[in-house]
Amino acid sequence: MKELKKLIFSFGYAFRGIFTALKNERNMRVHFVCMAYMYFFLFAYDFFEISKTQLAIIFIANGLVIGGELINTAVEAAVNMHGEEHTYFGKVAKDTAAGAVLAFAISAVACGIAIMYQPKAFDALFAYFTTNITALILFIISVALATVFIFFGFGKKENK
Repeated sequence: MKELKKLIFSFGYAFRGIFTALKNERNMRVHFVCMAYMYFFLFAYDFFEISKTQLAIIFIANGLVIGGELINTAVEAAVNMHGEEHTYFGKVAKDTAAGAVLAFAISAVACGIAIMYQPKAFDALFAYFTTNITALILFIISVALATVFIFFGFGKKENK
């Protein structure tokens, strides 16, 4: 029973790490907002045709981006923990961790374009929004709210 309790707590710590990164890291919020819109348009409408394999590729690509951003956040925190003074090795650690996230993100975007570049689907989506003004207004409001979320986040930021 003690081991089960430790396991449950470990999941709690992991989720806390994700929420901490969402709260403190603007780029993590950018990734989450982009993923939320993509999944919304994939699952809420039937405009895009993708196979289970393609969906799995999208899941893996998104997981790599989020995982990379979490590792980048951990590297930055570890480097910052050793003081405010800038060192060559601290810069290398931070820059290469950020570069890894960029590489993951570029690969994820390339996967997304390769899978979701479906002109007929975009035409249908455009037609839907031009004929359904309420949906268009709600979409515009959601973009405004997402932009506020990206730049200002939620809750009080933790000391860095």
